[in-house]
Parts: sequence; structure tokens; C-alpha cells
Amino acid sequence: MPYNTLPPFPDDVRTHPLLIIDYNLIKAGDKEEEDRLWKAATTIGFWYLKNHGADQEVSDMFEMGAETMALPLEERMKFEQGDEGRSFGYKKAGANAVDAAGKNLDTVEFINVSKDDALAYPQVVHRTYPSTVNARMENTIAPFVHKALEVNYVTLDIFNQRLGLPQGTLEKLHILEEHSGSEARCIRNPPPKVKTAAATPALGAHTDFGSLSFLHNRLGGLQVMPPGHDEWFYVRPIPGHAICNIGDALSLFSGGILQSNIHRVVPPPGAQAEYERWSLVFFTRPGNSCVLRALVESSPIIAEAVKNQPGRNFETGSTAAEWFARRIKYQRINNRTGPETWAASRGTEHTPTVV
Repeated sequence: MPYNTLPPFPDDVRTHPLLIIDYNLIKAGDKEEEDRLWKAATTIGFWYLKNHGADQEVSDMFEMGAETMALPLEERMKFEQGDEGRSFGYKKAGANAVDAAGKNLDTVEFINVSKDDALAYPQVVHRTYPSTVNARMENTIAPFVHKALEVNYVTLDIFNQRLGLPQGTLEKLHILEEHSGSEARCIRNPPPKVKTAAATPALGAHTDFGSLSFLHNRLGGLQVMPPGHDEWFYVRPIPGHAICNIGDALSLFSGGILQSNIHRVVPPPGAQAEYERWSLVFFTRPGNSCVLRALVESSPIIAEAVKNQPGRNFETGSTAAEWFARRIKYQRINNRTGPETWAASRGTEHTPTVV
């Protein structure tokens, strides 16, 4: 459905303002804009990004997603993620729990395409994909992956400088050549079947697994719970603006200076609730072998931050690959044994039991 035919986001729901960052300015090294980015990243961990130059790539990716979801379910299920902690491939609706009780299941379906598979195509690195994905791999998915990585590498470089790390430290942890959990995801969420379902999360409360997320929404539904709050706030979608946020890995690398904030997805508010909700995201994640821990030896700034938070553990003992697989595996309802399964799927959430 064309964006301009969708009903507007309502004005009578509670929203949380996000800073709007101009990608052209931060790419050009504008210090004032970098200051604003740093403020967003160290407070709520979310910001809007304008002038990112990916509008065509985003539109093409939504087309790929629609083509894939139009395949018969039997065909899509041939490429399902499975229950062993693998993310790449198709995820059916209802495969994941959305809370510790395990009574409610997610309502979203999505297709995840690995960065490694997209850039190596036609070589298979991790897995195969539906025909609709393969047909778009070189002319749609790879261009989107390249654009998202460009944006996120610019952002990583700014954070690297502000954290006082040796030049290129964060980029090396996300080096393109190393296999990783980085992936493009196109998500479809149908309208709720009954009005009482409107309050049930479509995607449960969580922090993102990796380092940076580059998100594109066409309807509302994304909610954040800022640190110090116990209520959810909608994030208003703005046409042509990406929503970017920090994930667990960057929060850990930075000793908690960069904020990986908890968020969830609920059905869109108001008249938007009657429509399918489509979203697209690229997750930039560290190389599989990287150990998730604060980079205290490389930065006095990070060392001081860790020293000032004696109650927090920044030594996970986990590689990025292990962290990623654990979080995915224990969200799967087929792996559930009790509330402890949900607990095992958690990351750096400041309120890990919230739904």
C-alpha cells in the first residue's frame, strides 16, 4: 500500500520525542550535529535520522517483503528459522513468546537475510532463501545492506571518537569480512482480529541484540520505555526518516555510556490499527568472534564509566555469536520450559520483566 494512502498517526496518544539527526551533517563532520547525536545515544539510545539517502532501497525492500509474504505458507516454512538459535530465514507468526508467562505469542512474521549471504550471493554462506529473496538479492537486498552499513559505520566512527577509543576500534569489531549476525529484516504484522488484542504486544519488550539498528516504519506501533519511566510511549513515525537505536553490544563495549533501551511493538494506534503494519530494519552486529565486554583497557573514559557502576556486570564471557543465538533460541515458544526460559532470552534490559 502506498505510504500516502495510510491514515495519519493520531495526535491523542502519548509519544516520546526523539532528536532528529541530519545524516548529511554528521557525515560531513559537523560537530554540533555530532553533539546532538551523542546526546541521543547516551540518554534514550534512539533518534530519527533524516537525509540518509536510502528511500529507494527501502521502497524496494518493502516490495521484496510483500512478494515473499505472498508465497504460500508451506513454501515460506521451508526456510523457517528453527528452534536452535538461528535468526536467518523466515519466522512465522506465533513462534516466539512475548512475555515471561508464555501465554501470549507474537503476531509478526518476517524474513531475515544475512549480510554475509547478501554480499556473497550466489555463494551460500549461512543458508538458502525463498525464490523471491534470491530474485532480489543483487538488485535490492545487497544495495540496502550496503547503504545501511555506510550509515552505521559513520555513526560508529563518531562514537569511537567520543569514547576515546583508538581510531578504528569499533569498526574493527564490526569488520565487513568477518561473518556476523548482521541482517536485513522485513516484517509484516496483520491488524488485530479483535479490539481487545490491541493492547497485546505484537513483539515483546526487548533490547536489540547487536550494535546499531536502522529502522523504517510506515505505521505507528513502536513504543519505548525510557530509563526512569515505568510507562510506554509511542514513537511517531515520520515519512522519510529512519529510526535508529543502540543495541546490547555497543552498550556493553562502551561500559553503559551508550544506552540500549527497552522497546516493543504493539498494534498501530487509532485508525492505523485497521491496516497491516510493515517495517524494515537492518541490524549491524559485531563479528561472531568478538567478546562482548567493556573496552576498559582501550579507553579511560569507558574504564571510568565501569568503575562508577559497581553493580553492573560488563564481562559477559560471551561472544557476539553466542549472545545472539542464546537470545533468539530462548524466545522460541517450542523451547519454553517456564519463566526461566524468558529470563534466558534477556539482554541488557533495565526492566527485564516488563511486557
